[in-house]
Amino acid sequence: MATRGKRYGELRKLVDPGRRYTLAEAVDLVKSTAKAKFDESVDLAVRLGVDPKHADQMVRGAVSLPHGTGKTVRVLVFAQGDAAKAATEAGADFVGSDELIQKILEQNWMDFDKAVATRDMMGKVGRLGKVLGPRGLMPNPKIGTVVGPDEVGATVGELKRGKVDFRVEKAGIVHVSIGKASMAGQHLLDNANTLIQALIRLKPSTAKGTYVRSVAISSTMGPGVKVDALEATRSSEA
Repeated sequence: MATRGKRYGELRKLVDPGRRYTLAEAVDLVKSTAKAKFDESVDLAVRLGVDPKHADQMVRGAVSLPHGTGKTVRVLVFAQGDAAKAATEAGADFVGSDELIQKILEQNWMDFDKAVATRDMMGKVGRLGKVLGPRGLMPNPKIGTVVGPDEVGATVGELKRGKVDFRVEKAGIVHVSIGKASMAGQHLLDNANTLIQALIRLKPSTAKGTYVRSVAISSTMGPGVKVDALEATRSSEA
């Protein structure tokens, strides 16, 4: 079993393992413990009271974080004609149709972070399901990446600015990057609240008992900080 280094041990002492911090306190603490030589990502993990094995309790969606993720997002768009032109004008990094599909199939090319497709392209793009699906790159109407030709530009813009998609894992946890440690604390807090609000709106009608069961926040190399789930839920609704 791997052991943590001395640096991590010193940072861990700054976090009280028996305490549930407010979301604002947790954000500030995570920023202060992000001491790596690179700009660490800040991740939010929310455990929900759902059983993802049941289709009617699957929580999945997308949300535009008000302050973005702090990351450069490479967007690929499968489109033709005017829709392709709109995608290019909106800042898409790669735009095309058959040639991009073939490149992915023949070269296993994956140098992009998000993929969008117009509805008329999905008959062809469907061939990529087995390749893009496992990597979370397959365009999907449930997360707003299969769109009409007049929606392409706006969709690309949202993705470039920091729209993120999420899906509950087997253990009932939603894990999402909400920014970078270098971002202002208030910006990270706004992003966290926006994500929690989105999860609450997607609460399945069949979910029983407490819905938001636990919340934790951490940086890439720093210790996790437990958050008061009830306070986080209330503050996100304020």
